[in-house]
Amino acid sequence: MRKIAIPDKKYQYITDDNRFCDKNTAFLITKQNQKFTKNNCCCNINLDDIRSVFYIDEVKIIGITGTNGKTTTSSLIYSLLLDLGYKVALQGTRGFFINGKKVEKMSHTTPPILDTYRHIYQAVAEDCDFFVMEVSSHAIAQERIETLNFKLKVHTNITGDHLDFHQTMANYIAVKNSFFQDESQKIINIDDKNIRYNIKNSYTYSLENFATSKLLAYSIKDEVSGILSFGTETADFYSNLFGFFNLYNILASVLSVKVLTNKPLSEITAQVENFFGVEGRMEVVSFDPLIIVDFAHTPDGIKQVLTTFKTQKLITIFGAGGNRDKIKRGLMGKVAEELSHKIILTSDNPRCENPEDIIQDILTGINNIEKIEVQPDRYEAIKFGIDFILKQEDSQKYILLILGKGDEQYQYFCDKKILFDDREVVKKILDEKLNSQKE
Repeated sequence: MRKIAIPDKKYQYITDDNRFCDKNTAFLITKQNQKFTKNNCCCNINLDDIRSVFYIDEVKIIGITGTNGKTTTSSLIYSLLLDLGYKVALQGTRGFFINGKKVEKMSHTTPPILDTYRHIYQAVAEDCDFFVMEVSSHAIAQERIETLNFKLKVHTNITGDHLDFHQTMANYIAVKNSFFQDESQKIINIDDKNIRYNIKNSYTYSLENFATSKLLAYSIKDEVSGILSFGTETADFYSNLFGFFNLYNILASVLSVKVLTNKPLSEITAQVENFFGVEGRMEVVSFDPLIIVDFAHTPDGIKQVLTTFKTQKLITIFGAGGNRDKIKRGLMGKVAEELSHKIILTSDNPRCENPEDIIQDILTGINNIEKIEVQPDRYEAIKFGIDFILKQEDSQKYILLILGKGDEQYQYFCDKKILFDDREVVKKILDEKLNSQKE
């Protein structure tokens, strides 16, 4: 939405896009649009002119950033706060939610600042205590979070991604770390070797080091559970989530809610089991055969998913996004080769690149070509993976992992956008096989 109605002002609307200017509309100047002409708008304004209009300071804003874990951590913080009786809004990759209801469908991880202001206005209108938001590295670099006063900033991890935009890993790390240089309250994963932060008003969490909140014991068999500490308090938790990496997401979320509410630790951890995860993140689509869909699209993200199931035979389907960071492609291939029984390389969102060229880039990191099946058509790749498992005598020992797109519902090519949801494709293929067996 590029034009917003404003009550009780000399202008009726605000826009940050000069294509929507007219005599009743004010043009909001931001870091992103200040170089564009503001023709035909009634006046120019800045963010300070409208802070009070959108009640920006009437809700506590929590910002979560990191290469991996932003969506799960923000969603778990949102869930915990709701279960504790607070009114909460959530803005991020999955969309915009208020008090348990989806208000808008998925969009940018962090939208333009005017959209964030509008969302905060809606949250305040619904009496929300907290506004939880994902913060992308692009948004930090492009100052799409300017003027927001964060009650709490949360760090998950920093590994390689988006180097098409940031150019170098050093630049990417610097941008992420810049979010944590002020004196606001911060939640920091001190096991991350790339984090640099202002220690003032900082709380830390760890699985390996002395920290404000520490994991004292854990189990990751089937689901995850454990005992964590905060100061003199200890409490156990149980979660329906898969994977070692989700221990970090749980620690970050519980510590965040503890700092925000000062509720007893045991009261907070008791709510963890109510959270069943995020669509497209370690989502089980089929149990027989076992098929899991995940959004992992970086070398570290793929490694974290694959190591969760290292005792089983993994059939891994993935590709890489076109017109994006090429450096990570070979690294993704290398990780997949180390941890997979078989790899099926396919298309992700090719955009304006040739899918076969992208696959060749991934192959540069792979030595054992005998493990590889190349199928650029993603539908056929998934079908091949399912057929492969069903043909195995010990098929129960195999897991098919479909990575890269998670709960995305489209596939993007240079000249078209087609409906494509990995989860729906799996169900369609399995249904067809079941029906053919009945005939």
